[in-house]
Amino acid sequence: MTSTPGSAGPTAATTPPPSEPPARVSRFSRAERWVHRSTAALMLVCVASAACLYVPVLAELVGRRHLVVTLHEWSGLLLPVPFLLGLASRAFRADLRRLNRFGAHDRAWLRAVRRRDRHPGARQAGKFNAGQKLYAAWIAGAVLVMLGTGLLMWFTGLAPLVWRTSATFVHDWLALAIGLVLIGHIKMALADPEARRGMRTGSVARPWARREHPLWNPDRD
Repeated sequence: MTSTPGSAGPTAATTPPPSEPPARVSRFSRAERWVHRSTAALMLVCVASAACLYVPVLAELVGRRHLVVTLHEWSGLLLPVPFLLGLASRAFRADLRRLNRFGAHDRAWLRAVRRRDRHPGARQAGKFNAGQKLYAAWIAGAVLVMLGTGLLMWFTGLAPLVWRTSATFVHDWLALAIGLVLIGHIKMALADPEARRGMRTGSVARPWARREHPLWNPDRD
């Protein structure tokens, strides 16, 4: 079959080339990034001020104990505020629902981590993997316990002495556990530059999303 000269020109000009998906995809909204940064800043003040109160070397180095106590108390009291304000964001509420759902693929992800199985198909995850879900649940519960025990220690007239003594014990040891867990969280973040970039800018590379969160469809999010 032959074609007349110039017959392919107009047709080719009107046929658009196939569109390619963008190289980066949206992961976190501005509100979600604000909640994360604000919570991280308040948590850092809490942990740093607690260290200055309980570690003798730091206490002597910093001094001004009354100021440190005030910073610790108010940063702890304000810790839930970014979360509460973030509830006004639809994207934040949607991600909370994702974090609260634990499915069969999450259990498979944990088994793969326990076996140290790094096969690409072994660690299936949606927008959040099982480790991130467990961390979010644990830190949320820990903050509530720290807030409750801290209030009992701050307002001494709220409870009898035995309650305040127990609250101090729980508060101190849970603070140590939180510090260790936060170190692990920061270490994991430092090991994944693209995950940090996603929290900083709101977007991640599409290949990273396919590799680390294969069950997540960012184009429908």
